[in-house]
Amino acid sequence: MSNKPLTYKDAGVDIDAGNELVERIKPLVKRTRRPEVLAGIGGFGGLFALPPGKYNEPVLVSGTDGVGTKLMLAQHLGVHNTIGIDLVAMCVNDVLVQGAEPLFFLDYFACGKLDNAVASDVIAGIAEGCVQAGAALVGGETAEMPDMYTPGEYDLAGFTVGAVERSEMIDGSAICAGDVVIGIASSGPHSNGYSLIRKVLERAGDAQIDGVPAAERLLAPTRIYVKSVLALMEEVTVNGLAHITGGGITENIPRVLHGQLNVAIDTTSWEQGAVFDFLQQHGNIETAEMRRTFNCGVGMVVVVNPAHAPRAIDILHANGEHAWPLGTVIPGNQAVQYV
Repeated sequence: MSNKPLTYKDAGVDIDAGNELVERIKPLVKRTRRPEVLAGIGGFGGLFALPPGKYNEPVLVSGTDGVGTKLMLAQHLGVHNTIGIDLVAMCVNDVLVQGAEPLFFLDYFACGKLDNAVASDVIAGIAEGCVQAGAALVGGETAEMPDMYTPGEYDLAGFTVGAVERSEMIDGSAICAGDVVIGIASSGPHSNGYSLIRKVLERAGDAQIDGVPAAERLLAPTRIYVKSVLALMEEVTVNGLAHITGGGITENIPRVLHGQLNVAIDTTSWEQGAVFDFLQQHGNIETAEMRRTFNCGVGMVVVVNPAHAPRAIDILHANGEHAWPLGTVIPGNQAVQYV
């Protein structure tokens, strides 16, 4: 038996590499800074002060998520600089539907052996997502855990906190029959349904989508709707919002319905697009399964009074979104009807 003194590095954890990563990501984090942030990264906790006078009765809204098995696709392709956008998007889009502005974000990056080039790319994506959302990246955790993950494998999780004035919270209770349901286009499957997507890719082999390898096209990052929807809420009363995530259109819209209401979706109002056509055709997936698994081209849903719908669509277009009348609220039992 050797009497050589053991170090943490001998056990597979390189403290120096972790310290180097912190230095590498400081400029990335600086891009996301908001004036309310009181301390930089490196401390035991992130510090964020609510601006005095902005809220009379602030409600904090929190959200946490990962990106599912889309991580496996990113790692297979060796493309690491966009998956962080997905991570931020899945969290901030969720708090947005309560009417909250995302204030700050924290991430958790876990791996078996730290590769600073890969980790820096991932965190660059996280920082870019925070910039798109207007949220400050106030901290995170990098965990190097030998034997927990295979070489080249890593996992991600994220957490965000937003704030909304209590009187301006959106919970769907204002939705009533006759309201217009507006769809906002997605950038693809976002970060949902990738266990099924990977099965489809196994079948499809080297197939392409619009001249691009299918796997690359399916890695497109999740769209972040924060700035456009916040701009909408400044000018138009929004009765309800639904982020179309896991469960697709079918499962997510009912989450914001109260009482005896349904949403009638006009299936002729949009085309799901080449990515979803590819998945449906190569996977031989039935339409009902598509709609309860994927967003099918609709990443966010806004519910407004019919008198406000044209203005709402104009505002969304002016803020870079593709939006259209997707359906109508009708009497029912908290379900989606496709017409």
